[in-house]
Amino acid sequence: MTRKNKKQHPESEHRPFIRLLLLIAGSVSALLGFIGIFLPLLPTTPFLLLSSWCFVRSSDKMNSWLMHNRLMGPYISNYKSGKGITLRNKAYSLIFLYVTLSISFIYSPAYWWLRIGLGIIAIAVSIHILKFKTLKRES
Repeated sequence: MTRKNKKQHPESEHRPFIRLLLLIAGSVSALLGFIGIFLPLLPTTPFLLLSSWCFVRSSDKMNSWLMHNRLMGPYISNYKSGKGITLRNKAYSLIFLYVTLSISFIYSPAYWWLRIGLGIIAIAVSIHILKFKTLKRES
């Protein structure tokens, strides 16, 4: 067999169990990334990048689906290209972050260390979000 005829992920051909594990890990990671789109405390991009890594090594079909998905594909392509995120997404992320943390702050036990921890999370995630380049929305 020549190099041109080999499939993109030949190691998975000989190890179906590994391929299955990668498909499961990629699917779970994609689900967590999808949830992270709406829940700012759950990181979206790292889970989607992990999904892409798993799918590249196990399933061309799943990787293509992920990369062309209208909700999740742009996160990966914008990250890989270094473009950033839109100002609207930054604002939504910060609003949801502070709403979620405020609810946690109000309903959690009044332990000082827990409240300091929530404050540190708020600051760290805010800095992380604001450090992304701002992507201008295409019209």
